[in-house]
Amino acid sequence: MPSRQDITHFSQHLWRNMNVRIYGGAGWPLLVFPTQDAMCDNYENFGMIDELAEYIDKGQFQLFCVDTVDLESWSDMYGDKVLRAERQENYYRYIVDELLPLIHEHNQSDRRPFTTGCSMGATHAAIMFLRRPDLFEGVIGFSGCYDAHYFFGAWMNNTLYDNSPATFMPNLPADHPYIRLFNQRVIIFCVGQGAWEDEGIRTTRVLDEAFRAKGIAAWCDFWGYDVNHDWPWWKKMYQYFLPHVLNHCRNHGLEDE
Repeated sequence: MPSRQDITHFSQHLWRNMNVRIYGGAGWPLLVFPTQDAMCDNYENFGMIDELAEYIDKGQFQLFCVDTVDLESWSDMYGDKVLRAERQENYYRYIVDELLPLIHEHNQSDRRPFTTGCSMGATHAAIMFLRRPDLFEGVIGFSGCYDAHYFFGAWMNNTLYDNSPATFMPNLPADHPYIRLFNQRVIIFCVGQGAWEDEGIRTTRVLDEAFRAKGIAAWCDFWGYDVNHDWPWWKKMYQYFLPHVLNHCRNHGLEDE
């Protein structure tokens, strides 16, 4: 098991304590979002930290695994929709305003983190990166659902719109300055075509079409019909895509230790 450090800090945006679990002491930072309703121990509990141990131990990547507030936002299916959307927006503000400075402090660098996650973790990773490519170096998302309508039904307001990549990306103006930034970053979305992947397939296709229409260089990969929405496949995806991410990092000044 790689070295581990646990941090608890109070969020002004969420008005509660939030936990961060850091793996490794050096390398390009990966901001890791857990699966739906899970917390910062999610990747360790499902064996993903062991899967990625070589990258961590070599000082190639440093992982910052965070808590969620999904139970108060995406998963609160019978709650007030306005409050649920506001809670998600507060979570976004927590990540951007409060967590990013912590990552830079503990990574001892000004490197822009990659956002990453599986399932709902990929949803969060996409929201953070696609809204702020100036703050993040890229996104690595597996089997996410990127359409807020799946969780909120037909209802939509401006706050939820900003947290629904499959809604806002097709509407991005062709001359938006973020398009240039997107083409300097790493954008990876992968989904299987096996069990429990229907919404992941549909919404990844929406993103893929939006990227192509805007001239954004993104890698949207659709794996086979035997590839299910589950951890064994997400581990294989990380092993497949991380060398590509690492190559990007090396080209931007990260040396192996």
